[in-house]
Amino acid sequence: MNSIESIVVVGGCGHVGLPLGVKFQECGFQTSLVDIDQAAVDLVNSGKFPFLERGGDEELQSARKMGLVATTDGSVCEKVDCAVFVIGTPVDEHLNPKLSDVIKIFDHYIPLLKENALIIMRSTLFPGTMEHLYSRLKEHNKKVHIAFCPERVAQGFALEEIDSLPQIVSAFTDEAFDLAYSVFARIAPKIIKLNPIEAEMTKLMANSWRYLEFAIANQFYMIAESKGVDFYKIFDAIRLDYPRANGYKMPGLAAGPCLFKDTMQLASFFDHQFYMGHSAMLVNEGLAGFIVDKACSSLDGSLWGKKVALLGMTFKAENDDIRESLSFRVKKGLEFKGAEVFCHDPFLENDLELGQVVADSDLIVIGTPHKEYRKLNLTKPCVDVWGIFNRQQLEVLPGRSVENELRKSA
Repeated sequence: MNSIESIVVVGGCGHVGLPLGVKFQECGFQTSLVDIDQAAVDLVNSGKFPFLERGGDEELQSARKMGLVATTDGSVCEKVDCAVFVIGTPVDEHLNPKLSDVIKIFDHYIPLLKENALIIMRSTLFPGTMEHLYSRLKEHNKKVHIAFCPERVAQGFALEEIDSLPQIVSAFTDEAFDLAYSVFARIAPKIIKLNPIEAEMTKLMANSWRYLEFAIANQFYMIAESKGVDFYKIFDAIRLDYPRANGYKMPGLAAGPCLFKDTMQLASFFDHQFYMGHSAMLVNEGLAGFIVDKACSSLDGSLWGKKVALLGMTFKAENDDIRESLSFRVKKGLEFKGAEVFCHDPFLENDLELGQVVADSDLIVIGTPHKEYRKLNLTKPCVDVWGIFNRQQLEVLPGRSVENELRKSA
């Protein structure tokens, strides 16, 4: 069996590819990053992450000293032992997977690879995609190995979690598995062996499960708040010293590049009979409209001519990624109701300072619960699905008296 000494990561300057490329270089593989984004390539070669990643710049600079390099030139694939493809399967306007996007990139790079090279597919794949790619390679008599090793990390914490989380490795042949195992055994503490369709479904089911959890919390929030009941008082009562409620999620805008998309892929795989997945989509996507309606109610039923501060535009807290962020849907909804909306996010460029945005507005809407906003002392009406502000203290009274406890112990 050939050994792996050199690796190229295709899509290597993005959220999935760059942390992985850094780790590959750190553990001894000569690593190259290929990306079509010249600006991102230039930033990486200067030792800076193009996005927020905890500890990213420091580790990148260390990896650069070891030989890590980024480029837009795909010909670097010709000499490497292993090519890692960070190509996720997007969904189209009908919420069906677009396999053509994956195949197009795959077909472009595969002819460049040398004989017996290892291909590792890294991003989320629609179940059956690996079977298609494997058959495609055999049809063209391309003598390379192929494995699927899905990423499992949280954005912004990838460098830490690549080191700490078990890695799933799947392949159609023993030799392909052994090669992929030899790559990730240098990084991950444990390797989980699956076949390719099991690995494909594992990734989709994990993300769909999280999406459903958020939908449950959001549905309960809308039920309570629509009836004039304080959701967070119920939430705190359910969770107080009640271990079976430890995993109860808090409500909030559930968005980003993965959860919704992967839930819809699983639904498509099950011939659109994944009713819980579709219901979760309606709940999570519908929360934006609920927030707009709640904003109207907070200002006597009309937003026309009012000024609204929308705080937080990224898809999750302490992050700079706006992909699929529902804050933008909230913004459109507020504007359609006649409001003038002032947006602010500490991780993006802003036209106005936070203090001015808050001072000039009639209403505050929390889109993303960044830590910076938790310091605010708000005196204006606030729509806050995240439960940061105006949260009532739960009234908890003493139970068994001290005398009863002493009598029992006597």
